[in-house]
Amino acid sequence: MKALALVAAMESLLIPLLALLLSLAVFGLFLLAVDSDPFGVFYSMYRGGFGSPFSWRNTLERAAPLMLTALCTALPARLGLIMIGGEGALVIGGIAAASIGLCLNGNPPWLVMVAMVLAAAVSGGLWIASTGWLKHYRGVNETITSLLFNYIAIALLNHLITGPMRDPQSLNKPATIPIGSANMITDIPALGVHWGLVFGLVLCLIYYLIFQHTTLGFAVRIIGGNIRTAKIVGLPVGRLTIMTCFFAGAAAGLAGMIEVAAIHGTANGSLAAGYGYAGILVAFLARQNPLTVIPVAILLGGISASAGLLQRSHHLPDATVFILQGIIFIVILLSETLYGRLKLLCDERSRT
Repeated sequence: MKALALVAAMESLLIPLLALLLSLAVFGLFLLAVDSDPFGVFYSMYRGGFGSPFSWRNTLERAAPLMLTALCTALPARLGLIMIGGEGALVIGGIAAASIGLCLNGNPPWLVMVAMVLAAAVSGGLWIASTGWLKHYRGVNETITSLLFNYIAIALLNHLITGPMRDPQSLNKPATIPIGSANMITDIPALGVHWGLVFGLVLCLIYYLIFQHTTLGFAVRIIGGNIRTAKIVGLPVGRLTIMTCFFAGAAAGLAGMIEVAAIHGTANGSLAAGYGYAGILVAFLARQNPLTVIPVAILLGGISASAGLLQRSHHLPDATVFILQGIIFIVILLSETLYGRLKLLCDERSRT
């Protein structure tokens, strides 16, 4: 048993690492095709993401929403659900936070902050929980449903910021009325990164403890392993599905609140910046482990933060980093077929 556990641990470490290296190699071939120096680009990506205190601040600010949206995919995946609705839950959470912030503006800032956190978490949780409900009780494919819900959320955002909630002073970029500087999330002293990073770190740790070391997490893993067995032993599959999806959506909703209260100060079109879709990549690269989500989100945040430097130093479009993210995602999906091969190889050697 110890040998099998060691093999599984080696697979979970080596396969993603090899997938990353292969992705960089393929991305290097792409750079050669567009007459760019791969090593120069990789060095610029390092400098743009991790080469200075300013780079680190930019990276960590981008990593915070990635951690939270990754949880929106990672938790349902433990049930065997492929949920890609983090973008929509983030947008809905941002709308809810901005609405509550405006309604309570003028009250004590701590009260406004607590209300925005609760509104964003509940609205994002209900948004994803509805997808889980449709899957369990109506048999609707959760991947398609959550994807369509993303478009609905973005359409709702565009309607509100260009109509009922539009700030008359937001001319070129429609947005809601600002929530007020008193209600904004401040920076962590001596670090220069907003407190939203702490939200992401703490929630990853809490979800890891819940889904890895409690009976709830054990029940969820049983459902993900074999739903028929879960029903036979009497587990409340429907309730656990909706509960897990609610926890997942609450995390993405908090990401929307952070974007409103720490970055923009309003709800605007920048809420749909792609953090929800990048969170899918983070979740798969982290193997749906909430604790592993943290370093992977920082890595992807650093790649995203380097986009501007690539544009200035190598005359590459800032969307180049999305090409790298796409390559990583494809290679990670292909590498899923490798899991279990090392175990079989060890079994064959032990027999001989």
